[in-house]
Amino acid sequence: MSITHGIRTLGVLGAGQMGTGIALVSALRAKVPVLLHDRSPDQVKKGLSLMDKLLAKDVSKGRITSEQSKEARDRVTVVDGMKGLRDVDMAVSESLSLKQSIFASFAAELRPDAILATNTSSISITKIAASALQEGISAASDAGKQSAGRVVGLHFFNPVPVMKLVELISALQTTPETLDRARAFAIACGKEVTVSKDVPGFVSNALLMPFINEAIMCLEKGTATREDIDTTLKLGMNHPMGPLQLGNDLAIPLYHDIGLDTCLAIQQTLYEGTRDSKYRPSILLERMVDAQWYGRKNGKGFYEYEN
Repeated sequence: MSITHGIRTLGVLGAGQMGTGIALVSALRAKVPVLLHDRSPDQVKKGLSLMDKLLAKDVSKGRITSEQSKEARDRVTVVDGMKGLRDVDMAVSESLSLKQSIFASFAAELRPDAILATNTSSISITKIAASALQEGISAASDAGKQSAGRVVGLHFFNPVPVMKLVELISALQTTPETLDRARAFAIACGKEVTVSKDVPGFVSNALLMPFINEAIMCLEKGTATREDIDTTLKLGMNHPMGPLQLGNDLAIPLYHDIGLDTCLAIQQTLYEGTRDSKYRPSILLERMVDAQWYGRKNGKGFYEYEN
C-alpha cells in the first residue's frame, strides 16, 4: 500500500540555487504550493530569476507547456520571516552553517506535526534533530521524541531540476512516519530515492569526495600530470570525466556555487566526523581554496576556463 506524503504546503528557507531548485521541482512536479523565504531580497530576486529561466528552457525544449510553466510559477510565493512559514506541512532548509539555529526556530514557530527536512550533503541529521527541541524539553520525554522525530535528511543533488536522485537520511530520532512521508514527497517530485544511515557524507559524498581528494594527492605528490590522472580514469575506468575535472566542473551552467571550496568543506566534515586519516584533505586542495581558485565557478582551478 502506497503512503501519500500529505504535504499540502511546503516551506523553503533559503533562495540559493538548492532552495530555488527544491521549490521549483515541488511546484512543478509535486504540484505543491511553496512558500519561499530568504533574508536577502537580492537573493530572492536571483532565485526567482533562475526559476523563470529554467521554466522557460523547459518550455522551449517542449518538456512542459506554457500553461504548466505558469501554473508552477504561480504556486511559488515569497514570504517575509519565519512566521510566514507557520502553517506549512513540511519545511526544508538549504542553509549549511545556520542549520541548528534554524531548526530550533522551526520547532518553536511551526506546527508540531510539520516535517522538518534538511537538505545537507554531510552534516549530521541527528545533531540537527537534537536542536529541534524547545528549551526545557527533555530529549527523552514524549514531547522531545515527537519534536526531534519529525526531522529528516532530504539530500537533493545539484542542479535539483536535473539530477534524478534524493538521498533519504534518518536521524536516530526520526520516526518511521516521517521517513515514509518524506520518501513519498521526494517521489512525487519525480526523484529516485536511496536511503543512507546518518554517517559523515552519507553514501554519496563518503565515496565521491575521497575519490576527488585522492586524485588531488596524486597530483600533489607528482605521481602524474593532471591530464594523465583524468585520462586514466576516463579511458581506463570509462568515467565520463576525470576526478580533477569533476572537482572543477561541479559548477554547471546557471549554477555557480559549487566548486573546489565545496569539495574541501565536505572533505573536512568527513575528516572531523570520523577522525580517520584516510579523509585528511589534500594540502594542495587547501591551498587552491586559499588562493580562491575554485574551478569553473570562477574561471580557475586545476584547469582554466573562460567565464
